[in-house]
Amino acid sequence: MKILTKVPKYIILLTFFIMQTQQADSQVMMQNDQSIPDRKWWKEAVFYQIYPRSFKDSNGDGVGDIKGIISKLDYIKKLGVDAVWLNPIYASPNYDNGYDISDYQSIMTEFGTMDDFNKMLKGFHDRKIKVIMDLVVNHCSSNHKWFKEARKSRSSKYYNYFHWWPAENGVPPKRISFFDENANGWKYNKETNSYYLHYFAAQQPDLNWENPVLRQEIYKMMRFWLDKGIDGFRMDAIAFISKDIKFPLLPPEYNGNWAHYYANGPFLHDYIKEMNTEVLSKYDVATVAEAEGSVEKVIKFVDPANHELNMAYHFEGVELGYLPNVYKRVDPNGYNLLEFKHIYSKWDSAFSVKGWGTIYLGNHDQPRMLTRWGNDTPEFREVSSKMLTTFILSMRATPYYYFGDELGMNNIKFDKIDDYNDIELLTNYMQVKQKGGDLKRFMEDMKISSRDNGRTPFQWNTSENAGFTTGTPWLKINPNYKYINVESEEADSNSTLNYFKKMVGLRKNNLTLIYGSYHMVDENNPDVYAYTRELNGNRYLVVLNFKPRVSILTVSFKYDHLDLEINNYPDKPRLNDEHELILKPYQSVIYKVSK
Repeated sequence: MKILTKVPKYIILLTFFIMQTQQADSQVMMQNDQSIPDRKWWKEAVFYQIYPRSFKDSNGDGVGDIKGIISKLDYIKKLGVDAVWLNPIYASPNYDNGYDISDYQSIMTEFGTMDDFNKMLKGFHDRKIKVIMDLVVNHCSSNHKWFKEARKSRSSKYYNYFHWWPAENGVPPKRISFFDENANGWKYNKETNSYYLHYFAAQQPDLNWENPVLRQEIYKMMRFWLDKGIDGFRMDAIAFISKDIKFPLLPPEYNGNWAHYYANGPFLHDYIKEMNTEVLSKYDVATVAEAEGSVEKVIKFVDPANHELNMAYHFEGVELGYLPNVYKRVDPNGYNLLEFKHIYSKWDSAFSVKGWGTIYLGNHDQPRMLTRWGNDTPEFREVSSKMLTTFILSMRATPYYYFGDELGMNNIKFDKIDDYNDIELLTNYMQVKQKGGDLKRFMEDMKISSRDNGRTPFQWNTSENAGFTTGTPWLKINPNYKYINVESEEADSNSTLNYFKKMVGLRKNNLTLIYGSYHMVDENNPDVYAYTRELNGNRYLVVLNFKPRVSILTVSFKYDHLDLEINNYPDKPRLNDEHELILKPYQSVIYKVSK
């Protein structure tokens, strides 16, 4: 028996209107899809970086682990991100928090087992989230079996897996180390009567990429992880793998910048092309280089004609505002926004011609972006955090967003050297101490610039230890977890967390914010960073007030309407008759522009 129900006329009309609107939206998206060459998933993805030691501890030992990540997969899914980058989880004595790898194909005991990893990878993939891992192959751990054998005898086949300077040839040419108390990049080994090279800590001997046997070992290891189903690699210190084995002294034209000189060795791009040919080209994966140097040097990694890597990130932006010739001392006058705008515009221009870039303000090697680039005072913490999020997610580049920044986490600012864990900071502290330097000044500098500020445990809720662990956390937790945490912010529709989700959604639903051309507006404005993104007739205006005061932007182009898409304040900016936008402190807005 049929039951006939009379459908009200207004329901029919409403249904027809919704269908027409959906069809129109679909047509707009199709129009947006046109004329976009070489679309790739990794260009359109939002990457979320997880520092495993600090994300979530599952067993009460105070260290984050893989099971902890598994327990929070749904949280990551709700963020709306498309991919995660995991810092190293390989077997390691942990001298440099996992960047000293003793076995590339095993999991660090503190983090769990390979079975745990497999479950985590499946959990991410079930949620349509891709996973890239750190590839750390400039150096390994001195506990790696290769080095253990190499240091026994010059006749060992593993001896040539590393760079050595025979003692009979005298003192080796000067090489500076990032993580050595004496800044010496050579370490004497008695058994072989030779010195081995380490650009980083003495516990991190540099691998000899000039040895083709060593390169094949690395390619075999890469295939192991790619065959497991990971979705790519972030390549740590990859710019340093090629060495000039004559080890010439630093040329004067580098003005003392030894890091840039040590990078980009004579066969660097030959090795990466070989890696691409033998491994990467056989998989649909994302690769991102930790590059060093000028635009011209960085662009070589990602120029499609070179067949090397997909993306690169540079250091020029995050190095802005440090005083010269002093370890990570921020200029007390702050950074210059005009310089900031110039740097990011320059790199956008470079990648618009060749390859593809990345955008980031924080990661495990940086302090918290809120403290460094925004304002972590109670008055401005939330709005400046949202403003920085708007910047990262509205530029033409793949955004790499660091865990905890979505909450507005800020620097912990330790007072005591004993509270720090970072090898880089500790070795530089000893260098200052040995020279009789100002240790009090050094400690004040570190409150702003230390990497440990970005490594404190994630703040989940208001329970003891912020819900990170039931034990003693490996690094102290910021006391402000009582009001900066996931639980509180999920319940607040105006929180930085929910703003991040909205901004991710806006980017993902507008190809213009991904592929659109970039043009600065009111370029010489010292307080406001504004730019348009334009694609296939669609145009957006992004406006960012980087100052703790009311600022004005002059909208110099013609328009019919400015339709507000997102705003980090309840109130809209005021637009006067002179086409000036009056912005509140740290206000950020995005408008859809109608001509």
